[in-house]
Amino acid sequence: MRNIEKEMQKFNVTYFDIQTVLSCSEKTVRNKLNGITDFTYSEVKRVRDKLFPGMNIEYLFDENTN
Repeated sequence: MRNIEKEMQKFNVTYFDIQTVLSCSEKTVRNKLNGITDFTYSEVKRVRDKLFPGMNIEYLFDENTN
């Protein structure tokens, strides 16, 4: 989840912001960002639409580290 973490820093988005959008715990957000559990498509859309509007979903949630 390198790209989303990079964009979180750029846009000052916190774990709490994602937690609020998804209505879940901080641990759940951390697990999703660390790849322990997967985001559902609806969660991906909500995060993108609320916190990173207009950003490409494929880029934002790309798991490649290159």
